[in-house]
Amino acid sequence: MGNAVSVTAWMHEAFAAVAAEADHLTQLDSAIGDGDHGVNLTRGFRAVEQALADQDGTPPGKQLILAGKTLVSTVGGASGPLWGTALRRAGRALGDAATLDGPALAGALEASLAGVVELGAAEPGDKTMVDALGPAVEALRTAVDGGSSLADAIAAATDAAAAGARSTVPMQARKGRASYLGERSMGHEDPGAASTTLIVAALGRAITAGD
Repeated sequence: MGNAVSVTAWMHEAFAAVAAEADHLTQLDSAIGDGDHGVNLTRGFRAVEQALADQDGTPPGKQLILAGKTLVSTVGGASGPLWGTALRRAGRALGDAATLDGPALAGALEASLAGVVELGAAEPGDKTMVDALGPAVEALRTAVDGGSSLADAIAAATDAAAAGARSTVPMQARKGRASYLGERSMGHEDPGAASTTLIVAALGRAITAGD
C-alpha cells in the first residue's frame, strides 16, 4: 500500500494536469482576471519539473523549497508568489524528514495554507485559492488523524478542494484583479481555486509504493 508522496512525481503530475487544463483555466481567468492563468502555471510547473530532474536523492523538504523558488521566478501574476510561498513553507515544515507520509503531508499543507493566507491576506469566502486549499487541508488532516490511508486522505482532500472551488461561483471577489469587477465577478469559478484542485488531486497520483 502506498505510504508516502514523491515530490518529483507530485510536481510531474501537477504539470501534466495543469497543462491538460490550461485552456479551461485561461477561460476562467479571462472572465474575471488577466486571462493568462493556464499559460503561466503550465510554464511554471514545466520549469519545476526540469529543476527537480536531478534531485531524486534530495529530501522532500528541500525539493519543495526548490520547486517554490522556481515557481516564483517563472510564473507571472499572483500565482507564482502564492504557490511559491505555499511550496517553500511546506518544505520548511518538513525539514530534513526522509519521507512525505500522511502526517507530514498534513503538517506541510497546513504550513502552505498559512503562507498563502499571510501573503494574500485572503479569507474563506473571498473567492480565491484559499476557498479550495482551506477545505482540502482540513479534510486531509481529519482523515489522517482518523487513521485513513494516505490515498483515502488525499481523495477526501481532493473532494473538499473541488467542492470549495465550486463554491466560489456565486461569490463576489474581494481580492485580486477580480475584485475590481464587483458584482460582475459573480457567476464565475475562481481560476486559482480551480487550479488548486488540480494540484491537490495530483498528490493522489504521486503516492509511492510502500510496504
